[in-house]
Amino acid sequence: MSDQWQERNKPARLEQRYLFKDYRTLSDFLERAAEISERENLYPDMGFGKDYVNITIHADEESGVLTDAHHRLAQELDKLFNTTEQ
Repeated sequence: MSDQWQERNKPARLEQRYLFKDYRTLSDFLERAAEISERENLYPDMGFGKDYVNITIHADEESGVLTDAHHRLAQELDKLFNTTEQ
């Protein structure tokens, strides 16, 4: 997981903003991020504009704790971003 992710408390969550060179690249990232979310069975909040996406991965509602699965999702999104931007 890159240092760009911010871990927050109350409520526990991970936050990241990715910047893109154009909307087409952003759109491709969102499609592929949805596939990763389905595979991991974790569904972060994503808000986006023309050249950015803000992602928030919330802790489990029941425990309120960020798990290895949440951090793994962040790592997968970082990998995706790095391959999308090249």
